Amino acid sequence: MMVNKSKKQYEDDDGRVICDMNVEGMRWFDKSLRRNGQMSNKVPQGTQLTRSEARRYTWYSLLAGLSVAGVFSVTWILFILFCTQIWFR
Repeated sequence: MMVNKSKKQYEDDDGRVICDMNVEGMRWFDKSLRRNGQMSNKVPQGTQLTRSEARRYTWYSLLAGLSVAGVFSVTWILFILFCTQIWFR
């Protein structure tokens, strides 16, 4: 019985590696790739935020956190009022 080991070709595949699954400790780990330098350990760098963008993201995240805390606070206050004025009478 012959096993076909050729890679499947997909029409939307452009050949880029999204996530390298050659992880040390797995049974399929290939040490020769690291020795040959084909495996890169570099972390991809993103774009640096400008000072105004960082300030804006910080401000919006602070507003989001305060709004969530406000919703929980209002809910808790309404629950306490419900308990004291209606439920425990």
